[in-house]
Amino acid sequence: MTEKYETHEHDVLIIGAGGAGLRAAIEALAQGARVGVVCKSLLGKAHTVMAEGGIAAAMANVDAADDWRTHFRDTMRGGKLLNNWRMAQLHAQEAPERVRELEQWGALFDRTADGNILQRAFGGHTFKRLCHVGDRTGLEMIRTLQDRGVHLGIDVYMECAITRLLKDGDRVAGAFGYWRENGRFVVFKAKSIVIATGGIGKAWRITSNSWEYTGDGMALAYDAGAELMDMEFVQFHPTGMVWPPGVQGILVTEAVRGEGGVLRNKDGERFMERYDPEKVDLSTRDVVARAIYTEAKEGRGTEHGGAYLDISHKPAEYVKKKLPSMYHQFRELADVDITKGPMEVGPTCHYMMGGIRVDAETAQSNVPGLFAAGEAAAGLHGANRLGGNSLSDLLVFGRRAGLAAAEHAKQVGTPNIDEAQVQEATREMIEPFERSNGDSPYDVHRDLQETMQSYVGIFRSEEDLKQGLFEIQKLKDRAANVHVDGSRLFNPGWHLARDLKSLLTVSEAVA
Repeated sequence: MTEKYETHEHDVLIIGAGGAGLRAAIEALAQGARVGVVCKSLLGKAHTVMAEGGIAAAMANVDAADDWRTHFRDTMRGGKLLNNWRMAQLHAQEAPERVRELEQWGALFDRTADGNILQRAFGGHTFKRLCHVGDRTGLEMIRTLQDRGVHLGIDVYMECAITRLLKDGDRVAGAFGYWRENGRFVVFKAKSIVIATGGIGKAWRITSNSWEYTGDGMALAYDAGAELMDMEFVQFHPTGMVWPPGVQGILVTEAVRGEGGVLRNKDGERFMERYDPEKVDLSTRDVVARAIYTEAKEGRGTEHGGAYLDISHKPAEYVKKKLPSMYHQFRELADVDITKGPMEVGPTCHYMMGGIRVDAETAQSNVPGLFAAGEAAAGLHGANRLGGNSLSDLLVFGRRAGLAAAEHAKQVGTPNIDEAQVQEATREMIEPFERSNGDSPYDVHRDLQETMQSYVGIFRSEEDLKQGLFEIQKLKDRAANVHVDGSRLFNPGWHLARDLKSLLTVSEAVA
């Protein structure tokens, strides 16, 4: 039986509506392209809203000595010199203009006494460089970009999941997906596609990432012939909540340390002085995460296996003004008043430095017409990302991807959609309902998270990685035979059955 599907056509299709996707859409529209944005959840709910600390840009509003060269050097040093140097250069040079642009579009930043955008200190940055809105910067960025995009008339397709990129020969021709609400299928025809789907955090049990972060974009691109790179470089943010269990992994922003918070072990020692005497609590994230993990493993951790993060020495009103989300988060979720006592924190899977290999200037992959930006793209951050560089990355390379995608669309003809590819994608989606038995997708996902947490974590050994790959292969076999009950009407089990394919692809690449 041939399934029916609806069809939409655009010059540029953007998959993902976070900071990178929206900025790409705005730029492509400015070039005259017909733009469509597909998002897995609702517009405005992208994981970018969880970015709290700020946007790294060498604007020199607080430290006059700061410039793009210092920002470039800090980024390269933080990434262990494994960065794509040209991406790091473009990022450092263009970030200030992208922030000013955001301000012109209505973003309300915290201010210095003389009215300039206020900047705060962050780990690995030589100067106070992070432009911020309290500890809710990502939320303000998404609000601003969303308002701008809607005002310009971008077509947005919400609660739509893409499961396959369609090709016409070597080039991309469009994308196949389904509506999460009713399970109906949809095909998007496009001359250019921008992948802006974020990271892969839901492959781990302890993560700061939202439910959407299942590696969709990277897996889609890989299946379409794109190259992935640096997939071993996964960042574990040093400070996530560790207690109570129901909130384990939720991010505790680096802005707490940027505003003067200090880390201590159970003995009250400021242990970071032993790991990085120069930068102490504002060392790079990889160093701090390994330090907290080591302290806990060697018996100096807190009751629940983490470290204490304390900012209670600062005036209560200062903390509430600078860190309103953190104050509310700990009061509501952990019954802790951070103005009176310490937070308990530990490492949480946070960010993917690896991803789709792209050209520094255009953000295009090795597949003609396929572009990528933001966390889904690799190169800028090297082996370790500095805090704040993610939000500026979204703006700089989101714009570049949108610009290049629109230019590419002007130069090529309308692609042909291969009906055989569409029907194959349809069969793949329906198969879980047709199996009479098999594992639950929830069981497979839980076992994958335990595998990645146990064998592909902060510290890795050859033995652990081999065991991890062995377990992943078994999970791939189980995932290929999962069974789903019910109908296609908003069926989370069915959605997860498809997400497992992406999760297992990227997990294998990491291990």
